[in-house]
Order: sequence, then C-alpha cells, then structure tokens
Amino acid sequence: MSEWQGWVPSSVDVSVPSIARAYDYLLGGAHNFEADRELSRKAEQMLPGLRQLVRMNRAFLGRAVRFMISQGVRQFLDVGAGIPTVGSVHQVAHGEDPTCRVVYVDRDPVAVAHSELMLADQDQVAIVRADIRDPEGIFDSPEARRLLDLDEPVGVLMLFMLHWVPDDWDPIGLLAKYNERLAPGSMLAITHASADRKTEEITKVAGLVEQSKSRDLVQLRSHAEIEPLFAGFELVEPGLVGCGLWRPSGAGDIAGEADMNSQFYAGVGRKI
Repeated sequence: MSEWQGWVPSSVDVSVPSIARAYDYLLGGAHNFEADRELSRKAEQMLPGLRQLVRMNRAFLGRAVRFMISQGVRQFLDVGAGIPTVGSVHQVAHGEDPTCRVVYVDRDPVAVAHSELMLADQDQVAIVRADIRDPEGIFDSPEARRLLDLDEPVGVLMLFMLHWVPDDWDPIGLLAKYNERLAPGSMLAITHASADRKTEEITKVAGLVEQSKSRDLVQLRSHAEIEPLFAGFELVEPGLVGCGLWRPSGAGDIAGEADMNSQFYAGVGRKI
C-alpha cells in the first residue's frame, strides 16, 4: 500500500470496486486496484469496445474544454466528475491557461475522498460532494463561492452523467435550474449513452455498474430525447452528434469502427 498512500484515504476499502477508479483504469490511468480492473474486464466482455468509448469520451472532454477556453471561458464546473485523473478538466484547462479555475462535483464518497487528497495542493481546483439534483447546494458551496464568479461565463460539463438521471427526476427542469445561475456566454457540454444502437449490450453493462454502485439506474435516450436537454442553450456546430464526430482533431478522436463514433452522443451549447 505504500505506493498509494498519497491518494488513498485510510477509510477507503480498496477491495470494493469503485466506478470512478474503474473509469481511470479504462483510460489507462494508475489510480485503480484489482477490484476495479476486474469490474472493468467484466464490463468489456459485455460491451466490446468499451475502453475505446471511454477514451473517446475523455478526448471529447479535452476538445470541449479547449473550445470553451477559445470562447473566453476561464472557469469550469464538472458535475459527476469522478476522480480527476488522466486528462481531467483542470489538466486540460491549465495546459491552455494556468489561471483557469475548476470545481469538480461528485456524490460518490470514494471519488470525493480520493479527489480531496489528490487536489490538496491545487489552489485553483476544488471538489464538492453533492448530488446533481442540488444545484443550489453546488453553486452555494464554499468551494464554488471561492472559485466561480457567476457574473462571468462558466463552462459546465456533464459527461457520461445524464443517462444516470431518470425521467422522473425531470432532467430538463433540473438543467434549467443550472441555466438560471449562469451568466450569458456560459457553456454546457453533455455526453450521453444512446438508445439508438447496441442497447442490449449497454443495458448489461449498466446492470453490472448498478450492482457495484448499489444505486442508479441507466436511462438510455434517443437523439430526439437528448437534444431537449440543451433547452436554454444554443447548440454550437456541429450540434448534437456522435462523440467521435464532434470537431475531431486527430485520429485518436475517431473510432476505427464507424458505428462506435455514434455509440453515444456529444454536444456543446452556449447560453445566449
């Protein structure tokens, strides 16, 4: 355990898999354990190409953050962030402008405990433990009040997040509450699992994840159901498209198998 003590809280049982650490493993990161790797391997058997999908999502994160910075955004709110490793928002943002400020949000106590230790020396980055359904609690948290100026544009990211929000939580109404707190020029990035293809395989993986998390049910949505989540935001070109098709900048952004590029949807909207 000595090699991990810089980022593993004593309260965390590493024999229990963590979705956040499994995601890190699929990204090729080092912040994971055998239980996380075993969960990931089972998921990959159910959905071949899962590792590529996860990496495409992370590549989109980088493109979205850099695009937002090119539009003048210098502060970010990443809701459902997991553990900030391997190309996370603050790493990408600080590579463009070291003055950028980032607030991560997650409700998973394991992800938050890891993040608190990993970000302890980061003055311009913080983690908030909160549920996506509590935007007031998020925006009014001490961390957000310290780092986010809501009179200026904020880049909000909800990546691989909203398919865990069921319809009975009213996701459109929920996102409207975030929109209300944001200044004009703020931006919203979303990636969302698709109900338009490979639904059986994705549902099997979702079941495995649900068993591990002991809560959350996946809510697959079609393109027509995901686009309204951007209500109050104007989609920037090329609109809501397959993740690999959103402003790809290199071979690593696009899957070799064409169908994989649209296995989940991605888009960025701007508040007018």
